Amino acid sequence: MAAAVLGQRALNRALLERQGLLARSATAPLAMVERLVGLQAQVPWNPYLALWSRIEAFDPEALSEAVADRRAVRAQLMRSTIHLVSARDCLAIHPLTLPLLARVFRTAFGRAVAGIDVDAVIAAGRAALADRPRSRAELRPELGERWPDTDLNALAQAVTFNLALVQVPPRGLWRQPGQARWALAEQWLDAPLDAEASAAALVLRYLAAFGPATTGDIRTWSGITGLRAVVERLRPELRKFRDEQGRELLDVADGALPDPGTPAPPRFLPEYDNLVLSHEDRSRVLAGHGPGEPFPAGSLKGTLLADGFYRANWSVDEARSAATLEIDRFTARPDDPPGTTEEIAEEGARMLAFLTPDAAERRVVFTPEP
Repeated sequence: MAAAVLGQRALNRALLERQGLLARSATAPLAMVERLVGLQAQVPWNPYLALWSRIEAFDPEALSEAVADRRAVRAQLMRSTIHLVSARDCLAIHPLTLPLLARVFRTAFGRAVAGIDVDAVIAAGRAALADRPRSRAELRPELGERWPDTDLNALAQAVTFNLALVQVPPRGLWRQPGQARWALAEQWLDAPLDAEASAAALVLRYLAAFGPATTGDIRTWSGITGLRAVVERLRPELRKFRDEQGRELLDVADGALPDPGTPAPPRFLPEYDNLVLSHEDRSRVLAGHGPGEPFPAGSLKGTLLADGFYRANWSVDEARSAATLEIDRFTARPDDPPGTTEEIAEEGARMLAFLTPDAAERRVVFTPEP
């Protein structure tokens, strides 16, 4: 029996439903973080907006408190980028991504540490971090005392790419600045890494949050190699589909597949959101309806979804007189649901109030006017 074919809109609506973007829910922040298998977080405020767009009446302090009391942490995980994850997911995922981090280090810095005993550098870094959290800048001179005439940045990177670490508060707290200081994950969380960490379990969680998807999509999201064998072992329990290009799509047995005609309200996403970054083929979100480059300047910038697809960029300017949300190059389409532009403006006003609670005045502008 031939596998069912899922078109672009079907894949789009499946992704939005699983990501909590078709309708906001009353899900607790940490539960949503786990449902999404972490939030991309190299820009510290990004997870807060990501959850605001997914959770009804989201309270950013609830997430901030979870970071402060170590129920949630920032760690270098999938794709070797910083993600905000729950403490238990940090302990379960880190063992799977450490080989990836080591590979990235060798590619980027291997030449700079040629002839150096990297294991000794890592051990020295571990001892320093066991004493107290440190930034890379603070690690450099300490390591440089033992390895003079060596690229100090490469020495610090050797430590942060080859150990299971977390970034500690105040980094990642709501509306609070903070340097990226690193601590040993097991020490910070007072628990060991999961000795039985399962790549198969991670694949199933990815499919539940991002599927249906190809094996290449799973690899793009995680950065982990050797997944084809894992997928083959899981194959008997997975549903199979095809996309319109004939590629095989895999899915968990109970993955949501909403009607492709399900309404999708406007959503503002942060600069980095795994919704956009977690597939080899991103056409289920980036369908060619958006403006493309150049991207807007500003301290905040992000992506606007309308009718489920990328349609514009946005940025916020917090001047003394007013906070302004600029929606960059949104163009209405004949197949847009009625009232789309008005709904975008209303959602934008709500987001601006969330991001700039102290602003005396706020305004939403379209450039150019649609």
